[in-house]
Parts: sequence; C-alpha cells; structure tokens
Amino acid sequence: MLKPGGSAASSPLIGGSEEPTLIEMSVAGRRAWSLPALDVPEVVLDLPEQAKSSVALPEVSEHDLVMHYTRLSHRNFSVDLGAYPLGSCTMKYNPKVCDWAAEHPAFRDLHPATPEESAQGALAVLLEAERFLCEITGMERATFQPPAGASGELTGLLIMRAYHEDKGETRTKILIPDAAHGTNPASVTIGGYETIEVPSNDRGMVDVDALRERLDDQVAGLMLTNPNTLGLFEADILEIADAVHEAGGLVYYDGANLNAIMGIAKPGLMGFDIVHSNLHKTFATPHGGGGPGAGPVAVHDQLVPFLPGPLPEVDADGIIRWVTPEKSIGRVHGKHGNFGVVLRALAYMMALGGDGLRRVSERAVLNARYLEELLRGPYDLPYDSPCMHEFVASARTLKKDTGTRAMDIVKALMDEGFHAPTVYFPLIVEEALMIEPTETQSLQTMDALAGALLSIAGTARTDPDALHAAPVRTPVGRPDEASAARNLRVSWGGDE
Repeated sequence: MLKPGGSAASSPLIGGSEEPTLIEMSVAGRRAWSLPALDVPEVVLDLPEQAKSSVALPEVSEHDLVMHYTRLSHRNFSVDLGAYPLGSCTMKYNPKVCDWAAEHPAFRDLHPATPEESAQGALAVLLEAERFLCEITGMERATFQPPAGASGELTGLLIMRAYHEDKGETRTKILIPDAAHGTNPASVTIGGYETIEVPSNDRGMVDVDALRERLDDQVAGLMLTNPNTLGLFEADILEIADAVHEAGGLVYYDGANLNAIMGIAKPGLMGFDIVHSNLHKTFATPHGGGGPGAGPVAVHDQLVPFLPGPLPEVDADGIIRWVTPEKSIGRVHGKHGNFGVVLRALAYMMALGGDGLRRVSERAVLNARYLEELLRGPYDLPYDSPCMHEFVASARTLKKDTGTRAMDIVKALMDEGFHAPTVYFPLIVEEALMIEPTETQSLQTMDALAGALLSIAGTARTDPDALHAAPVRTPVGRPDEASAARNLRVSWGGDE
C-alpha cells in the first residue's frame, strides 16, 4: 500500500470497484489548502511534548479530496435515495426549507454566551417551540437542553429523583416493559435506579396485573412508549397510569413514537407526568449518521420547579430572561441544547400547523396498516391488532420451513433498492422485522416495498440459498459481522 510521499500510479483505479484510501492517493508535496503569508514574527517552539518528526498525513489536492468523499457518499444509502423503513427510528424525508431556516446567519452565527438583550430572537424561538411542544404533548413547560432522546430519558429520571427526594422519599426502582427501547434500561442504570421488567400480555401490551404485582413504595416511576415498540397503542394506559400514581410513582413518556399520535392524543391527558420528544425523529431534523439531535423534556406543573435551568421567561418589561427554576436539577448540557435542531423543528411545526401535524400522524398510521396488510400471510404477524405508525412482522415460519432468517430477508431487500427495516427487535419477537414506512412514502413506493418483501419470501420458498449471499448488487456485499466483532481492527495498514 502507498505511504505518504509515494506515487499515485500504484493506487487502485480511481472510481473503480476498489476505492483507494486517502493515504493510497497521497503524493508528496500536494496540498488541499493555501495559507496567506505570515504577517507576524515567526516563533519556534521547543516543548518536551513537541513531535520529533512529521505526522504521516495524506497529501492530496483539493479536487482529489472532494472527489474521494463524494464517491464515498454515493456508496451510502439515505432517505434521499430510497425508502428507509427502519422501525422505531422514523427515518423519513424532511423538508429542505427547515434546513434553510436553521441556516439563517442571524441564528447560525449567534454565540451561545450572547447576552439576553442581544439574543431576544433566539430566546423567542425557544419559547415558541416550547409552546408548540407543550400543546402537542399536553404539558406545561419544557427544557430544550437534552441533546438527544437518551439524554432526555436521563433528564426525566433525574427529575423523578429530585421530586421524590423533595418529598423526603428515597425510591430505588423503575418499571420498564419487556418490549422497551434498549436505551430505557441503560438510562435507568445511569440514573442510579434498578430496572424492574414488566411482561407484555398476549395482545402485545403491558400486562396490567403483572404491573400491579411489581408496584410498591420503592417504585419511583414507569417508563413507557405509547404507541409501544410493537407499534400498538396501549389500550389500558389510563388504568396503568392510575396504578402507578396510586403507588406514589410518576409515569414517563418515551417520545420515540410521538409521530403516531400528534394532534390526535396527548400524553399529558393519558396520565403521563414527564414527556420527552425526539425532534430528530418527529420534527424535521435529518436523522442518522451521528449528527445532532434533540430530546426536549416537558413536564406538568408539579415538576416545573425541578427542570434543568436556565429557562427563558418573559419579565415584567417584556424582555426574555434566563431564569433557573427554584429546585432545578441543574444543567444537563453545556449551554442551551442543540439550537439549530430546535429551529428546524419550529419551522416544521409552523409550516404544518395543528391540522398538518395531525395529517402527518394519520398518514403514518395509514401507510403502516396498508403495508402490514400486504405482508399478511407470507410473513407472521405475532400481534394481530391494528398497528399505529409501525408494526412488527416475523420470519419465524420462513426460518423453520426454509432456513431463511430475518437477516437474509433484509440483506436481500437492499438489492431491491430499499434500506433494511430493524431486525431482531423487540427481543420478545422471534426473527423480528420491525417496519416503519413513515408518512412521507407514496402509495407507489409502498407497493414497491411490499412487492420486494413478497418476492423475497417467495425466493425463500424456492431457492433459499440465493438469499444467504445477499446483497450482491450493492457497492459493499455482506460483511462477516461476527468475525469483525471478534477480531476488531481499528487502525489502518498491515497487522497493526
């Protein structure tokens, strides 16, 4: 392999099937930058930490650099290329106008430490976005500090702890359904609580009798998603919330599936005390790729004194000021959250309005129910209740009859131009295929996606071996994931 300072002649064919690394493209003396002449006296540093030799970084031209990353980007699947039915993640197309709003220089270039008097527009954005979210969720106040959904979960748990401690109580347990998101028990552990699992019943919903058996004076609260992770609305939610409240606990709403009920049902009216929302799932921030998200947490009046501070509030003179709640748990973020994400969300909510947001949820539910019906038969539907915005199918019978697993099915789906749905989750469903089409897919796309899944099921019956090698038409074939996990190599070149 080519090292820095070598010759590009021995590199793999640029644009071919083997993409060269930047180090392989490196040629001594090439630069992708040009700095102006030094206009201050040069200072020679002599520090013990100073490197004794040059760092072996790639030397490439600007054009080669741009072409390299552009070619790599073409190998990635995205919502701008095809349907991305990743269950429980809401990977949907987001209007580009929301990006335009978030890129406005007056907001983009504003420093987080700007004095209140000079940041009234930004503070007004936070107040207006808070007003929208509280109306949608049925809550009274919200903080935008949590920079992601899992951070919102931890924030909600810390608010729970502060609330109980303020009452002189020390509670140690959090109840979580067996179909919960994996981040829920992780957040519980980080928050210093013990996870108590509540089983699902034969309808795929919380077993209320089992819940009651687990309630005692050590339960701080229940974490619940509604619709739940199986895509089913918890029909017993009022009874569930009442039972937890009777035991002195609080009920926390994981907002991962909020986009199924916007404008139709409010968590605050179902008995939830704390609600987090994923702005990067529901409200127009591109999701995935490790980019910024936001997990604002909204609460009822009794919990407002414990919210992270500071919060924006309008004073008697009409000036928006930063105010820290009386019993605040403190900051959960260095500044005020990922402001650009909040701005995108506000642009999305204002563009659609209340009626538009309701139609988003209605369309998401319609698409999921339509697709579920098309797949009925070739795929198992372990919980045969009307789904909401997503549903969980199963390849259990296909595996038993043909040896074709859920992983084979989703890998073959990529050959058909679609991203894979979530697989093997929730854990309570064998060979799970968790599918969320979102509201942004057309009828034609839904039919094409269903046709691809039905065709793959047919191939499993006639030629199952053909699916074990899929995908075969993508830039990268099926990796040996088990080997990669067991023999981790994180450096480039040789046997390092």
